Amino acid sequence: TPPLVPQSLKPEDAWGLTPIDRGMARSAIEALRSDGLFTPPSVKGSIHYPGVAGGTNWGSAAFDPDREVIVLNTSRMPFAITLFARDTYDMNKDYGDVERGRMNGTPYLMHRQPLLSPLGLPVSPPPWGTLTAISTATGKAVWESVLGTTRDLAPLPIAMKWGTPNMGGPIVTKSGLTFISATMDYYLRAFDTATGAELWKGRLPAGGQATPMTYRLRPDGQQFVVICAGGHGKLGTKLGDYVIAYALPQKKPAS
Repeated sequence: TPPLVPQSLKPEDAWGLTPIDRGMARSAIEALRSDGLFTPPSVKGSIHYPGVAGGTNWGSAAFDPDREVIVLNTSRMPFAITLFARDTYDMNKDYGDVERGRMNGTPYLMHRQPLLSPLGLPVSPPPWGTLTAISTATGKAVWESVLGTTRDLAPLPIAMKWGTPNMGGPIVTKSGLTFISATMDYYLRAFDTATGAELWKGRLPAGGQATPMTYRLRPDGQQFVVICAGGHGKLGTKLGDYVIAYALPQKKPAS
């Protein structure tokens, strides 16, 4: 199977909403070491791409045996990983949105943070989140769809279909639907498993960083799809304690 996400990020790949934004993104990438997928952390700072949460992450994949495809979601979010000398490091200083690793037994501490433009958007080109179906017969991608919009991402309150980093996984149903939430905008979505077309979305009251489930109480009963909308602290989505259930339409009995 070919790679489902880009394997490196170079200055010429820099992305931004304006020429100034793109120029600053390019400068940020140029200032860091970027040797591809397995670039090690460095004192200079290294690019980790498609990122600590990408390409695919927890949430797993979904298998449709009737259509012979595996459906999975990916993220494309660059990070900068920098090593700091332990003996000169101020543990009380506020370094902003940074994950720190103590790396006990070494002379360094590790900083990891998203590589963002001044507008708070990734410096890598969109889409930043995708949903892909892989043929189990050929190993090739059958389709790829953008997953998520910028609706709930500051500073853009509009829904640009650029995808978002995502955490959670999809489920597939025998009727040919793939359900997934996971994104940084607050929706549960349904896709056509055969084509990747987005068919429906339902608004959630908080981040849906979880994998949906589906059930019915009896063989001839109504089917439900359920998602936990609890949000995600690291991803920065709205927190909540919601369990949302949607009733799927029932087939009318033959007359």
